[in-house]
Amino acid sequence: MIADPHRRAGRFAARTADAAGQAAPGRWSRAGEMPFAGFWAQPADAAVLLTDGRVLITGGEDGRRVPTDVTALFDPAAGTWTSSGALWTGRRLHSTTRLADGRVLVAGGLGEAPGPVPATGLGSCEVYDPATGTWSATGPLAEPRFSHSATLLPDGRVLVAGGASVRAADSHRTLRSAEAYDPATGSWTPVRPMTDARFGHPAVRLDDGRILMVGGILAVGRGSYTALAYCELYEPEGDRWVPAAGLATGRKSHQATLLPGGGVLVTGGDMAGFKDSDWTYDPYSQWTTERYDPVADRWSAVAEMPWGRSHHRAVRLASGDVLVLGGTDDASMSVGYQNATLYDVAAGSWSAEFPMLRGRWAPAAIGLADGRVLVMGGLDESGPAAPLPGEDQVTATAEIYAP
Repeated sequence: MIADPHRRAGRFAARTADAAGQAAPGRWSRAGEMPFAGFWAQPADAAVLLTDGRVLITGGEDGRRVPTDVTALFDPAAGTWTSSGALWTGRRLHSTTRLADGRVLVAGGLGEAPGPVPATGLGSCEVYDPATGTWSATGPLAEPRFSHSATLLPDGRVLVAGGASVRAADSHRTLRSAEAYDPATGSWTPVRPMTDARFGHPAVRLDDGRILMVGGILAVGRGSYTALAYCELYEPEGDRWVPAAGLATGRKSHQATLLPGGGVLVTGGDMAGFKDSDWTYDPYSQWTTERYDPVADRWSAVAEMPWGRSHHRAVRLASGDVLVLGGTDDASMSVGYQNATLYDVAAGSWSAEFPMLRGRWAPAAIGLADGRVLVMGGLDESGPAAPLPGEDQVTATAEIYAP
């Protein structure tokens, strides 16, 4: 079921045009097309904001799930896209992290499309230099992996945690291991493993420097996966993992966003559940949202989103509010949602925003230096809704949201 926000208009505010007919804030405008069409299915594999204000997007997959090696740059001032140096290895389900010195680290991922035999994770890593527009090889991961998290630590290292790898000829295994990349030496060093194995999980660096791992996926059998409610914290100074309070329900394909004051907002996901307010059942996506208090180590339920979604994106605005956009339901993954909604941190409530110009799920989205939000790529029609059997419809279009 795809929930329609207009059915509950009395419960959720919506932006409208003002009396003079001028568009209120929250409108979307076209931002050209990327040099390639792609989508990014994990929290850590998409776009980064460079120090000069441009946006870099690289890797990902096309409509047949084939990894790409293309790199593109968006210039917000000119509103234009340009191609940059190609990756040495095309990859999907990788991680992309901007380093403290302005370079960009890409780690791991998968170098092949899905097939009858589980794909092996990549151990190779690359570093992008914005000054030259080229990628160069750097030290490999200690353990090949994909669908992992990657987080910049306060000391400039990058923490990679969890992910998945091959277990046997017909199955994957979920990883507990973690390792840290030192940009000064270009090498990886194993750190203590997580308490719980997980992949496809968001990781958030808190204001105090700790890293929060939120939910994720656990492989439990051949082609069988379950959503995790378990969370944990990494303390870089002591190289220590500490179990944290768990979510009220397991979540995968969700988003976790740092809020002003240090809290974390978790939205959506594709774990089945009832909607608390009216007991509407959505077996494929979550309306519910939860907020984490790192001081009290406690999750609390906050206002529900107008509709459930997974494979969406959540971006914190300059105001501190959170824009949630796009997504789909995990049952069919057939149509990308066009709608968007805004979480008002101070009021603790959601309001419907103007819809995007194009429905999309698993896009890339990032806040620009001027406070706007760039959304690019994603799937708009897949599975039975796609025009051609076996090939999902992936878009190269981009658009910008102005708060």
